[in-house]
Amino acid sequence: MDDQLEEELLEVKQYTAGKNNLYQPNTFEELVIQYKKTAEKSNTKIIADTVFYNTEKHQMETGRYLQSAITLNGDRYKVSIIASKVENEEQIKSILKVIILPVLALLIILLLVNRFMIRSLWNPFKQLLINIKAFNVNQDVPFKPVKTSIKEFSDLNSAFIDLSSKVKSDYKEIKLFTENASHEMMTPLAVINSKLDTMLQSHLLGREESELLTDMYKATSRLTKLNQSLLMLVKIDNNLLNDQEDILISRAIEEKILHFQELILKRKLTIHLHLEPTTLYISQQLLEILLNNLFSNAIRHNIDTGSIDINLTATELIFSNTSVNGGLDEVKIFERFYKDTTSEGTGLGLSILKQICNRLQYELKYTYELNLHHFIIRFS
Repeated sequence: MDDQLEEELLEVKQYTAGKNNLYQPNTFEELVIQYKKTAEKSNTKIIADTVFYNTEKHQMETGRYLQSAITLNGDRYKVSIIASKVENEEQIKSILKVIILPVLALLIILLLVNRFMIRSLWNPFKQLLINIKAFNVNQDVPFKPVKTSIKEFSDLNSAFIDLSSKVKSDYKEIKLFTENASHEMMTPLAVINSKLDTMLQSHLLGREESELLTDMYKATSRLTKLNQSLLMLVKIDNNLLNDQEDILISRAIEEKILHFQELILKRKLTIHLHLEPTTLYISQQLLEILLNNLFSNAIRHNIDTGSIDINLTATELIFSNTSVNGGLDEVKIFERFYKDTTSEGTGLGLSILKQICNRLQYELKYTYELNLHHFIIRFS
């Protein structure tokens, strides 16, 4: 617009100089030119925004004006050339509509097409992920393939089918070997225990021989327990104990106290019970192992005439027991084969306890406070 006003001023000056008259714009130019006599000698040009009355449209409009000075017949005139901004603004709006609206529409179409295509392209991959998560090595159901025309996903699908078949095959072999090895080990161990027990009852042995046989008997018994514990860990790790049902935990604890009654009386232990009637959906076998480990740990590592506190609520189970030893390492206590130097166990009891809690998604925590060892199980 400023260039247009400059050109119009130049035309006014040329017309005035040539025609010896003041220039008036044509109606189609949509310009307003005003002349006013002035005594000022300055030729300074001013360009700025203004508001003027449009005589054609009979309304006020915004515009751009240029003000300068010209000379006609020795008289000085201040000339003001005003151009309406309305037409230019509408042209700009029209151009923006013509450019921006189609571009926006094109972008929206591209986004929709892109989203649809990406969803369509990645659907086989998402389904493949779902099938991978659903795959269970313990079940006889084979890996479910996904039908797709995309070569990369088809290759990935084939690779998972081959991998799942190999994993299932290897798992069955390891499982069969573990069960067979455990069974075969139990038979000679039982025979050795039986023979050692018979020899220990003999009156023909001297003191030295009896002590040697006693050590052998203890070592064999420990080996038997170790074998049973390792086999139990394998079963828990592979989720082979999943016969879940609703069980009243408070009643199970009371029954377990009767089961350990002889050992409790032998150590002269005091049992303090605070049991709320709590029912959990849990495997009967896992619950048996869990309670057996908690009770045996609390009894074995206790002191004579000590105490065992059992607190059961709807959210947690706490076993607390006295002990001659101080606090244990809260980080390492649940690691396999970690045990106190005075312990004669296999070091797998608490590891089995931790593995059961992980399988059931329970939180297991150990603390030592007020000369008491606390084992806390928080239910999910």
